[in-house]
Amino acid sequence: MFSRLKRSTRRLLALLAVLPATVLLLGVIYMLGMEHLEGTPRTFLESIQWASETLTTTGYGGDNHWNHPLVALFVILGQFMGQFLVFLIFPVFVLPYFEERFEVRLPNVLPKMEGKVLFYRYGLVIEPLLEDFKRTATPFVIFEEDLAQARHLRDRGHDVVFGQLAEDSSVLARVCEARAVVANGGDHRNATCTLIVRELGFTGPLFALADEPLYRAPMLQIGATDVFTPSHVLGAALASRASVRISPPAEGMHLLGEKVGMGEFRVRPNSSLAGRRLGDLRLRETHGVAVIGAWRGGVFTTSKGPDTVVEPGAILVLVGAPRGLEEVERMAMPIRRSGPIVVAGFGAVGHKVREILRDAGEHCVTIDRAAAAGVDVVGNILEHATLVQAGVHEASAVILALSDDGESVFATAAVREFAPQVPLIVRVLRATNTGRLYRAGADFAISVGEVAGQILAHHLLDEQTLGLESRIKFSRMEAGALAGIHPWRSEALERTGAKIVAVERGQEVIVTFSDDFAIRPDDVLFLCGSLNSLERYRQAF
Repeated sequence: MFSRLKRSTRRLLALLAVLPATVLLLGVIYMLGMEHLEGTPRTFLESIQWASETLTTTGYGGDNHWNHPLVALFVILGQFMGQFLVFLIFPVFVLPYFEERFEVRLPNVLPKMEGKVLFYRYGLVIEPLLEDFKRTATPFVIFEEDLAQARHLRDRGHDVVFGQLAEDSSVLARVCEARAVVANGGDHRNATCTLIVRELGFTGPLFALADEPLYRAPMLQIGATDVFTPSHVLGAALASRASVRISPPAEGMHLLGEKVGMGEFRVRPNSSLAGRRLGDLRLRETHGVAVIGAWRGGVFTTSKGPDTVVEPGAILVLVGAPRGLEEVERMAMPIRRSGPIVVAGFGAVGHKVREILRDAGEHCVTIDRAAAAGVDVVGNILEHATLVQAGVHEASAVILALSDDGESVFATAAVREFAPQVPLIVRVLRATNTGRLYRAGADFAISVGEVAGQILAHHLLDEQTLGLESRIKFSRMEAGALAGIHPWRSEALERTGAKIVAVERGQEVIVTFSDDFAIRPDDVLFLCGSLNSLERYRQAF
């Protein structure tokens, strides 16, 4: 019976038994010493009172002086014993007991799991996904093995179960009812979780998040439905944002050859474009170029009509005749798409970014504080000398793959001040810091949680969250309902976000339109826009 009690309870019961015996023993020894050595006898009750006062360090009443050396030595030892017990009893015996009583409030077995997703271990990788689950009211349960983390999750309102899976697999007895399982406990712990979950009879989808691609095949072998490596996917996302060879700015641009070009321009705060409406700027009428959309805070938004305001700091995406783009360049700062790509930080993510860029044929310059194979510039990204040595002014993009968000904020501000024209892509650890990095000057801030959340949301929430709005495409379409309308004067067309950049009439491709130009039924239109805006165009026309 005693062995079934929790460890802290057994300790407390032992303490309650030992303390009275200790008081009794000290009281008897004191009584004998005072009678035979000091010659001043004390009653049993007086001796017990002295022992209690000494052990609890609460004071000594009338007994405060002793003559015999042995009695004095005994009293001194008793006083030190009292001090020792005071500092020992509370942290070792009392506090653990109350902690275990508090721990009981955390469930230690899975609740009913019908329709719920089980997350094994919490981490920054799944934090954005949990917010998506809460937003869509999708039920989930987190199994956590760290007590402090479990309490924190419970305080945040999450359904959490605390336990040690390797010691007691019965805590997952109801996992068979779950809709899906996501293992996020590190490669070795994920393997244990996968084996136990499959042994308990779970046949649904089980997704594992791995640190190393090396573990993907073994995890699939022991029962995982799929295995993802978010840190490596993050490296690919950072590289694709920086390289036009990996992610071309527009699909199908070759359809128009050299007649139409595309440009990206940063709007400086003192630019004549900043803060003005597209309808007032009249860029199409004056320069023959159309604003497809703008990047701001990592989000691409298509322009939908003359009331669209050009925000300072945004990166405009324009399409039109090359001469018109050159004229707009005098009003805004062009984004260079040639030159080396600078990668700051050579950890796991930075190493993967460099590898992907090199495979794509990009010239890559790597900065890190420590010298290592693959590091081109050893230095601090915050120092101008390091930025000069790395050639940041001539770079086509800068990727900050640092391991601390605070350092990334400072580095973002330093690079933006040093080279305001260069696209700046930043790796984020905590998704909650994304807004701070955008305010510091980042063009794109991507977190590992965002990447993992997009992957898992696609499988668990049936959501397409991969940002298709940012993909720009040229498309050839028939005139349809636009016959008889000027390419630049259709409010319905403006609302779709798609832009007519050229008209094919017979053997001629027209890219500039006079005031009396009208689309003919047999014309072929060249449209440009995001995938979503082109889809809106198809539905409207």
